[in-house]
Amino acid sequence: MEIKEIEKLLIFVNSGMDRPFSQYASYVVAFTAKKIHNIPDVMVYYGPQGVEIAKKGNLAKLACSAEVKELIAGQFKDLNPEALPDDLEQMARFVKDSLGVKIGSCATFHVVSEFATSVEDTTNIEDFIMPVKIPDAVEAALTADKIIYL
Repeated sequence: MEIKEIEKLLIFVNSGMDRPFSQYASYVVAFTAKKIHNIPDVMVYYGPQGVEIAKKGNLAKLACSAEVKELIAGQFKDLNPEALPDDLEQMARFVKDSLGVKIGSCATFHVVSEFATSVEDTTNIEDFIMPVKIPDAVEAALTADKIIYL
């Protein structure tokens, strides 16, 4: 199967803690896009319905069991289940720090959801998630070669 050349991938996550499978999938897709398909610019973006994931501590609540690690690792050549993180916060930090995946969240809805006082306020969001203002969110969507919605 031939895949069209993709330089910029946007993974738009518009679901929260009520849909944990979407959260797991977003990071597996980001990992695969960078590690297997060598897409240079990958961003996981939490939209208006997904911003609760950006709150400190929420990604850590989504654990990765030994069975899930084995299931995922078994689908990748040379991936050891023990090398996979124990929760999605660790996974997010890994894909950001080691693979260069950008992680952002809709800053406007941080304020609307009342866990931020302004679009610049990062007090209650994870330190590795950047608050994204409306113009930047629109630019990310308009310039992406491919958008995956979860």
